[in-house]
Amino acid sequence: MNGKASVLTFAVVGHPNEGKSSVVSTLTEDDSVRITPIPGETVVCRTFPVIIDGREIVRFVDTPGFQSPKATLAWFREHEGPGLPVSFLKEHCGDPLFGGECELFRPLAEGAGIIYVLDASRPLRSVDKAEMEILRMTGIPRMAVINNKEDIGAYIPMWRDELRKHFNSVRVFNAHRATYAERIALLESLKSIDQEWEPVLVPVIRAVRDDWHRRVSQTAWHICDMIERCQAFQVSRKYSQDEDLEEIKNRLIAEYQDRIRDMERQTHLSIRRLFKHNIFDYRLPGQSIAGEDLFHENTWRLLGMSPYQVAAAGAAAGTGIGLGLDAATAGITFGVFTLSGALLGAGSALLGGKRMVTTEIRGPKMGGFQMKKTLGDFVFAVGPNKNIQFPFILLDRALIYFSHVINWAHGRRGRKEEEAPDAGPETFVTHLTDRQRAICREFFRAASTGDEMRIRETKQPMLEMLIEILHGLSNREYR
Repeated sequence: MNGKASVLTFAVVGHPNEGKSSVVSTLTEDDSVRITPIPGETVVCRTFPVIIDGREIVRFVDTPGFQSPKATLAWFREHEGPGLPVSFLKEHCGDPLFGGECELFRPLAEGAGIIYVLDASRPLRSVDKAEMEILRMTGIPRMAVINNKEDIGAYIPMWRDELRKHFNSVRVFNAHRATYAERIALLESLKSIDQEWEPVLVPVIRAVRDDWHRRVSQTAWHICDMIERCQAFQVSRKYSQDEDLEEIKNRLIAEYQDRIRDMERQTHLSIRRLFKHNIFDYRLPGQSIAGEDLFHENTWRLLGMSPYQVAAAGAAAGTGIGLGLDAATAGITFGVFTLSGALLGAGSALLGGKRMVTTEIRGPKMGGFQMKKTLGDFVFAVGPNKNIQFPFILLDRALIYFSHVINWAHGRRGRKEEEAPDAGPETFVTHLTDRQRAICREFFRAASTGDEMRIRETKQPMLEMLIEILHGLSNREYR
């Protein structure tokens, strides 16, 4: 910068309703930035800082659109020389004809760099050329960002040819679709605009990367913690012989499922907060495994299991006979997943939500259940879930949730179901390597035993593997 700005600052400028506020929102990961399709809603500059570890490392200024670019350009041509924004402000402050220009020139006069935002889904106009020439004549280092809101590329070559005459750098950056990797790439590009910026931008980019790594690591921890708790979870209650056993069983199964759903939901909310989504209730698309209810049959269908195969697995488990799940699913699942002799889904092979719940009634056998009498009390327990497939489903849903959350740009507004991006992979677990599956199985089995020493031994490899996977999802192109 020119030494006047205390923190690296970029003024985001351009014509009204070209997507300036969306670009600011996405770059700062701030969904409080006001975004509206009504032109001219931004009438004063608003500064949005990027704060990491309590320290402001860079700031972006959302500015009003140009109001009278042709008249402003005429004035600039009459007064060519250094410090044009400052001179313009002195002469026209308070002039309603140049209200927009005076406001957007303020951060430029204070040393901000320029990010010029334009919508290339429409043809180039003479007023656009006037704006570009004004910014060129300021002499301030500047980048042009093509915010192609409608994903129409027909006009981009025309825009590029003109933009290259006026700007140090030109990038396509869709603020509604930009990924983490694309945000980093834009910041990297700013270094090449002015050599003096490089020593300031290098630590900024490093801080952004380090902060992202921290968030990814915390996400991995949240996922592991959820699976560990779900694997060990159980609900139980005492009952007397004169109570309705079926009613107790159904009530406990419902309680078990609700508690597991809540643990998963709270984990997803924690992930959402880590990536600074605050103003809307992010929901996964219904076409993915994570969009279905955790205990719905479609959760299993989307993993490649037919209703018959699910029923076969459930029926075998219901008899109390240990069975390799691959045998029931014709080898199409994730590896050697052996079901224990505990009952799956209260002994039910039906396709309803109960099939994924392990239930046990301790004591004398009664219709396939065991009941245990202790000091005059009978005990009915649901869980822990001994089906090794179950934690893989929790893992897959968490990975899908993460991949959508990190790629929902903050500059995007509207409900997800109204504005859904193209569907990504339906599952990630099916693409795990043999090594990764082995790490998962070791941790899942340790979590199901409750053995703290085994959990500690297997959790660290699980965390390291998850961090590797999550970083891979962060850096891939996603549309």
